[in-house]
Amino acid sequence: MQTRIDAITQILDEKKAEDIQIFDMRGKDYFTDFVILATTLTQRHALSLIDELKTKLKAKGEEFLSIESSEDWSVIDLGDIIIHLLSEQYRLKYNIEELLNSLEKQKLGS
Repeated sequence: MQTRIDAITQILDEKKAEDIQIFDMRGKDYFTDFVILATTLTQRHALSLIDELKTKLKAKGEEFLSIESSEDWSVIDLGDIIIHLLSEQYRLKYNIEELLNSLEKQKLGS
């Protein structure tokens, strides 16, 4: 799993995504094992990131279950990993980190 996470974050970093964060949601009350957040510069930048992720990760056998994309927010579903690519404005507006941080600190059964 860590190899997959590292590959994703390396691609995002090389393509100039900003403020990349990884959240380990295993054992938490959440629908996926890992969430990766990154800030995009423009919609074109987000589309470029998606293309690069698809090209490099599919070559490694990664299966893309779904990709939803809008001007300010793209979500890539790899099943056990969800990648959110957000514009800076949307990232500030929705503050997903706060929710994920609170869930990440939860202990199962608490």
